Amino acid sequence: MMHSPKNQARAVALPAPVAIPVQALLPWAAFGLLLSLVLLYFVGAEQGAVSLISGQQVHEFVHDGRHLLGFPCH
Repeated sequence: MMHSPKNQARAVALPAPVAIPVQALLPWAAFGLLLSLVLLYFVGAEQGAVSLISGQQVHEFVHDGRHLLGFPCH
């Protein structure tokens, strides 16, 4: 009786994971945190009395995202 290729087990060599030192990740983590805070500011607080940019362009650009995240704006 012949064995079909589906039933034969093959040994697959997986690459070993590369260890990344914490010192290499720290600048990227800080950049990600800063970027997240800037985005959170523009979505949640860039309007009214605390506005850094005059006009309504930023407010209208992030309007739907503001409601999606639960920030009131009306």
